Amino acid sequence: MSAITKALKFAKDHKAEVVDLKFVDMLGAWQHFTIPAHRLDKDLFEDGLGFDGSSIRGWQAINESDMLFVPDPTTMKMDPFSNIPCISFICNIFDPLTKQPYSKDPRYVAQKADAYLKSTGIADTAFFGPEAEFFIFDDVRFDLKPQSTFFSVDSREGAWNSGKNEQPNLGFKIDMKGGYAPVAPHDSLWGLRNEMSQTLEEAGIGVDIHHHEVGTAGQSEIGIRFAPMLEMADKLQWFKYIVRNVANRNQKVATFMPKPIYGDNGSGMHMHMSLWKDGNPLFAGDKYAGMSDMALHYIAGVLEHAPALLAFTNPTTNSYRRLVPGYEAPIKLAYSSRNRSAAIRIPTYGTSPASKRFEFRTPDPSCNGYLAFAAVLLAGLDGIERQLDPGAAMDKDIYSLPPEELQNIPSVPGSLEESLEALADDHQFLTKGDVFTEDLIHSWVNYKVDHEILPAKLRPTPLEYQMYFNG
Repeated sequence: MSAITKALKFAKDHKAEVVDLKFVDMLGAWQHFTIPAHRLDKDLFEDGLGFDGSSIRGWQAINESDMLFVPDPTTMKMDPFSNIPCISFICNIFDPLTKQPYSKDPRYVAQKADAYLKSTGIADTAFFGPEAEFFIFDDVRFDLKPQSTFFSVDSREGAWNSGKNEQPNLGFKIDMKGGYAPVAPHDSLWGLRNEMSQTLEEAGIGVDIHHHEVGTAGQSEIGIRFAPMLEMADKLQWFKYIVRNVANRNQKVATFMPKPIYGDNGSGMHMHMSLWKDGNPLFAGDKYAGMSDMALHYIAGVLEHAPALLAFTNPTTNSYRRLVPGYEAPIKLAYSSRNRSAAIRIPTYGTSPASKRFEFRTPDPSCNGYLAFAAVLLAGLDGIERQLDPGAAMDKDIYSLPPEELQNIPSVPGSLEESLEALADDHQFLTKGDVFTEDLIHSWVNYKVDHEILPAKLRPTPLEYQMYFNG
């Protein structure tokens, strides 16, 4: 039975009344169109539907706006939030004239990265396992005007609410940086995360574990099972969608913003990865921490290209509010086993060859998973192809090193602007196999500068009023 036949049967068996067609924009947000179920036929999977590409961030000019989205029949799921039975597909983007895949479609970038991996002969599968942390708030308000700006977030468990008259205030607030894995009633979101986890499982996304994270005010983590790169990028889109919508139907709001609260931990997206070939793991060996030479070369590639990688793995100005000394976010480009202050950690939980992997701890969940996973994979493959040496492991607590030692360890860029400059200078490894095109990289840099960096530079902040108004 073909994939299209299976998809049509799935829709019929589940009595779908509408079809939701989702695609991801350049920055990582899902967009969607919905059609009646009677329009779901074989032709839809071959011809797709037209849309205005000039209305999607960073894509087409208005004089070349016509584009096609074509559903991938292998991505079928019933949408858990529709008010009527709805089958959902993830789509790929095509040019309507050439019928060729669109170079700025992030999903196509991940598909090309997967094809490039196979073409090298190094491996046939790259497994990824992201740990996307997030905050759950009870109230969020913000505004931005020429003469006024503010933001305000609140959570019933926030440390700042210990003295609030909640009629009644029952206590059990979580201290700043004191939220790692307490039981209820301190962990007031246990039931909500159970609901999120159950919805994920029902959508075919396996959950490993969930818990309250370090931050006060609802910081949470739900770990999901690793999967091949493209499949995991699709699942990450579903993960964010489900987390946000379950929070919303419970009168709460979930955000993947990396640093929404000053003075507390931010939200990261630790990225576990490994390479396999013919069903066999390639990262197990007799080198440091039980890793193979190939794994160490891969690590060296990620560390060498990390300044450029951060333009995709930490792609917002807010990302760099998290990447500061003294918190769990690692800013030093070193590797180690067990050491969570290094940018790359080799977990020691398991000893079997299948469990051998490493964790890139710097990324955050504001990233577009398709682009971020593809970029990190290409950096690792470059390390393998060039036989790069990662140097000696750093098994000391980096945060407590004396300054003379600390200055010898390279750091991640200190801002989005620095990361984009690094990407402009170092992106040849991304263009191998035409995975990332020069046009995509150019569009990414220009969009980030014009729509994020320059607006942030132009606006005074409340902190600047506090520091300089009376100066």
